[in-house]
Amino acid sequence: MVSWQLSKRNDLQLVLDTVEAWTMKKDVSEAVLHSDQGFQYTSKGYNSRLESYQVKGSHSREGNCLNNSCIESFFSHLKTEKLYMTECKSEDDLRQALEDYIYYYNYKRFQRKLNKRAPIENRCALAA
Repeated sequence: MVSWQLSKRNDLQLVLDTVEAWTMKKDVSEAVLHSDQGFQYTSKGYNSRLESYQVKGSHSREGNCLNNSCIESFFSHLKTEKLYMTECKSEDDLRQALEDYIYYYNYKRFQRKLNKRAPIENRCALAA
């Protein structure tokens, strides 16, 4: 997980804010950003934003959740390993729970598919 935002609405602004946060962290030119075919990701605003950062957009095939299995798996783990066991009484509680889990997922949650490494460890090994 390299960038995320929290919003009360699943709209284009949420997606644009997330892309903006991602681009502030690193040079993303020539990166590929994969998404489903939701209205946010097929909009002119989204595609113009990607183009302005020289990012290539990639979309799943319509009706094929297997193309997004990586993020679907992440959300499943997030729910079962954190959110279902955490009582968030406020937006701040939810934000903290998400931050804690994303840190855990990226740095400490070893995954069989990544040669029993955490995502950050695997990324560093591939870049070496």
